[in-house]
This record gives sequence, structure tokens and C-alpha cells, in this order.
Amino acid sequence: MTGAPRSGLLAVSSALLAMSRHLEVRDVLKTIVVSARELLDAEYAALGVPDDHGGFAQFVVDGVSEEQWKAIGPLPRQHGILASMLHAADTERLADVREDPRFEGWPAAHPEMSDFLGLPIRDGDEILGALFLANKLRPVEARSTDPKCPEPHGGCGFTEEDEELLGIFAQHAALALTNARLYERSRELTIAEERSRLAHELHDAVSQKLFSLRLTAQAAAALVDRDPARAKDELQQVAALAAEAADELRAAVVELRPAALDEDGLVATLRTQIQVLDRAHSAHVTFECSGVRALPSAQEEALLRVAQEALHNALRHSGAAHVSVVLQKCEQGAELSITDDGSGFDTRAIRSAGRHLGLVSMRHRAGGVGGRLSVESEPGKGTTITMEVPGG
Repeated sequence: MTGAPRSGLLAVSSALLAMSRHLEVRDVLKTIVVSARELLDAEYAALGVPDDHGGFAQFVVDGVSEEQWKAIGPLPRQHGILASMLHAADTERLADVREDPRFEGWPAAHPEMSDFLGLPIRDGDEILGALFLANKLRPVEARSTDPKCPEPHGGCGFTEEDEELLGIFAQHAALALTNARLYERSRELTIAEERSRLAHELHDAVSQKLFSLRLTAQAAAALVDRDPARAKDELQQVAALAAEAADELRAAVVELRPAALDEDGLVATLRTQIQVLDRAHSAHVTFECSGVRALPSAQEEALLRVAQEALHNALRHSGAAHVSVVLQKCEQGAELSITDDGSGFDTRAIRSAGRHLGLVSMRHRAGGVGGRLSVESEPGKGTTITMEVPGG
């Protein structure tokens, strides 16, 4: 790539930096496709991730509108020349992909493509995906005279320099994708450990409640005939214990239920969960949102988990009559605040007693996505938990 213009080097640098900012696999895949298309000035780009059956588990595109994508409809499990790159390590540079014998056609709504540059993204011997670009955007006078692309139908716009540049880009894409996969596997292990902990807590808490409920019900049954008044008191206790057991289950379900972030996004997920909590508890729980755009997946999950933990504390321990959740844009990015008018607590006393009400976990989640968490509380004056994350 000697002799490449400085603008090209800056474009490569920008593309690599864009990939390094993401930890989620789906974000990295999209960034690879967008960055590759912009880097080589192509009209279309796509990246297919292999499954275990010779086809694609994921297929990410850029340059195709959402309306076009819907009109194209379901893609075949394997995609001709692109699928062949899952089994070979060769780079493909073609003047007209439609004339290649491996070309299998495309749906009626599929955009027309001619010149083509594709290569596998590899980690050692493992092929992580197949990346391709189509329809080089270039002025007529800049068309290639490369003998490998003899220009039968307007010519091949992708040059040897493009091929070399994409090869370097693909090596860094492989690193970014491998790191994202390792991050997700690590997070899955953390989630599994967290679910195991919650399962044990759920078992212990609900088992105790049910055991007490059974004993109280037996006592009430024994007193029905000889002391109806005491039997009534015992039955009231049964009702209270049943309500507590239901609260334990409800809180655990909220924590264990997978967040619908992929489908609905943070704002809709928070709004739905808060509406459920408002109906389920005596406290009035409200939600407001202003100016917050979609955030990276890791940040959205961290904000959701902090909100859940803070709401759990407010509704279970503070005796609050009102809890408000506010998500808003701030100078540095996005800010989440959970405020209750409950009993509050002395933050210094909580730390010295070794009790933290999940604050350590919340701070860990905030720090893990480059954010910060603050807690304001005094006995009798309620509590406000604020989390800020960059971006948004």
C-alpha cells in the first residue's frame, strides 16, 4: 500500500477506530460492513457469518434501504459466490459478478450489482465471515485498466490497491470480531453465575415464606371450630405471607427475564417494565424520557440492570410512596436517575456495616461501560441513584 494517499490512511484509521469502540458482536458486524463500504467507496457491502451447516447464521448489509431489504424477502441459506468464500481463502475481484459461473441470481427486488470485491475474514484457519463490496463508485476517467478486470461492461472499479487495503482491514476486523465474541462469552458466564445466585436466593426466600404459610394455614384450620377469632387472625397472616411470597417471585422474574433490548430498545423496555411495577406495587412508579437516542448494546444493558436494581431496592426496602425514573440526554451522553421518597439511609453507615443494597454491583456495571454512578441519600429524605454513560 506504499504510495497510498494520506486521505486513504486516515480513512483506514477511522475505520479501525470505529471497530474498536464496540464490544457486542452485532455492533462489530455492522461497523465492519459500514466501514468497509465507506473505506473503498462502494455502493453496497455485506458480511455473512457462517453457521455449522455450510450456510450463513447472520447476514449484515449496508447500502440497501430497509424498504428494499423487506422487499427482497428471505435470502437463501447459501449465497452463491459469497458462500464459496466460507470454504476458500481466496480473494475474489470480478468485473461483473453476474458472469461468474457460481452466480445463482437474486430476488426481483435485489439491487443490480456488477463489479465485485470479496474476501474471507479469518482468525488463523477459522473463517469468521465472508465480506464483499459491490459497485465501486468512481468517475468514468478513473476506471481500471487492470488486466485482471478487463472492463467488459463498464469495467471493474476495484483495483489491486483496493484489494490490498481491504485485506489489511479484514485482518483488523478479525481481531475486533474475535474480541467481541470473547467478551460476549465472558458476559454469558457472568449472567449464568448471576442467575445461579438468584435461583438460590429465590429458593431460600420463597421456601421460607411457603413453609411459614403452610404452618400458619394448619394453625388456622385447627382453630376454626374452637377459636374462630384467632383462626381469622391466622388467616390474615396467611394472606400477608402469600403476598410476600408473590413479591419475592415477582422481583425474581423481573431480574431473570431476558431484557427485550434487541427488539424494543432501552426506552421501550424500561417503559414496559416500569408500567408492570406500577401496577404490581402500592407505590406509584413513573417514567420520563427525553432526547436519548439508541446507545451501544452494552450501555443499554448496564442502564437497564442498574434501573432494575435501584427499583428493586426502592420498592422492597424504602417504603416509598412514589418512585420516578428519568432517562435524559446530558452533556456527556445519557443520564439515568431513579428517585424515591422513601426512608433513605446513611451511605457511610451502609458501607461500614458491610451492607450495600447492590451498590457495588451497580457501580461495577456503570464502570464496565465507561460510565459512573452516584448515590444521594439521607435517613428520612429518600434516595436518588444517578448513572451517566458517554454517547447517546
